[in-house]
Amino acid sequence: MGDQKIFLITGINSGLGKAFAEGAIGAGHTVIGTARHPDAAADFEALAPGRAHAVVLDVTDFDAIPGAVAEAEAEVGPIDVLVNNAGYGQEGVIEESSLDELRRQFDTNVYGAVAMIKAVLPGMRHRRSGHIVNVTSMGGFITFPGIAYYHGSKFALEGISESLGKEVKPFGVHVTALAPGGFRTDWAGRSMVRSPRAIADYDAVMDPIRAGRQARRGNQLGDPAKAAQALLKLVEAENPPAHLFLGTDALQLVAEKLAALKAEIAAWDEVSRSTDFA
Repeated sequence: MGDQKIFLITGINSGLGKAFAEGAIGAGHTVIGTARHPDAAADFEALAPGRAHAVVLDVTDFDAIPGAVAEAEAEVGPIDVLVNNAGYGQEGVIEESSLDELRRQFDTNVYGAVAMIKAVLPGMRHRRSGHIVNVTSMGGFITFPGIAYYHGSKFALEGISESLGKEVKPFGVHVTALAPGGFRTDWAGRSMVRSPRAIADYDAVMDPIRAGRQARRGNQLGDPAKAAQALLKLVEAENPPAHLFLGTDALQLVAEKLAALKAEIAAWDEVSRSTDFA
């Protein structure tokens, strides 16, 4: 076990965020956790008085984030690891999903994460150390029909993470996009927002998807406690990866996507090359 660290983890009241926080606390670290409701915050602090510090914060309240982070650091200490975990899934085909739903999805999954990064990064840069872990998804690289807004948000966060990592590497700050596959959390349950169905043409696509997602609840391969252990290994690594997939399902689906992409590039190679000046 390396030096004890101070973690800031968003969305610690359930799912992977709760598992990450419990795992870090169990390993002797100190965790500042954000929750949207005071009751959840109080429950979290009761886990480990003195090492579990709760902040009542909604990551879409962008103006509140800098002050909340500064106050937490003044009380607890400088943040070594930021885990941008807060997020949710938006289910619905694009034609049935409103632009307001798209904005809300990006506000939480992308803008909220970036606002948190901007609050902690100046201190990390000044100290020449730190690790930013953005929880994306295998859905930030592979796609399924019916959750386009979610995929869009996670693809965006993957790109932001990779570019940010190149910007801050000279300062000793690491950035990793942590991409889970299917885990036994509430992501497909109460944490998922579903657009109302309206267009019968999509029944053949969406009805099996919704039924299948409900059937898989509680039977996903991923163990949140083991994800927490993977996070701890990640932040202890001297040279952590820019991308880390969690779960054999994620690895399989990503491998299939890479193979399909390679084949498609080869099939259209001549057209791709034809656009250069001769």
